[in-house]
Amino acid sequence: MADPFILTAALPADLAGFAEGLRRAHFPPERNFLHAHVTLFHAFAPSLLDELCDFLPRLAGEYAPPQGRVKGIMDLGKGTAIALDAPQLLELRALVAEHFHGSLTAQDLHEPRPHITIQNKVGKEEASALQASLAASLAPWLDRPPFVFPALELWRYRGGPWEAVKTCAFRGRARL
Repeated sequence: MADPFILTAALPADLAGFAEGLRRAHFPPERNFLHAHVTLFHAFAPSLLDELCDFLPRLAGEYAPPQGRVKGIMDLGKGTAIALDAPQLLELRALVAEHFHGSLTAQDLHEPRPHITIQNKVGKEEASALQASLAASLAPWLDRPPFVFPALELWRYRGGPWEAVKTCAFRGRARL
């Protein structure tokens, strides 16, 4: 698929800054094109751009920001992530999936495990070492009250770097 669109959830500034620092320190620099984020959908077809740009702002305008919590460290096999507990975000994702039913890729048909990738495509030993060392720095985040995801972000995949297309801030009142 040429230049698909990716949908992410933006992180609150404090968590984004923390995760971004970890990405700069541990993500292979030749592959670190992106800021810290939570991927919701990996590949919408380019033909869906107009519908995405119509539907996502309406959705974000209707719903209050979904809440999430830092849950711990996630082993990605050859990488490391911060695991999140975000049932409201998954409910919102289900609304998007239902709207685009029949247009999703096989990868996007599966419900994701919300996370922030800190390191990817490294050796298993390197990933395991980072996971062991992260426990202390992640501990303060485990006891914090829930945070809110401020917006949905639509990106165009450009073979490495992503190009920002649209940010849709949550500003509605409806709760999931």
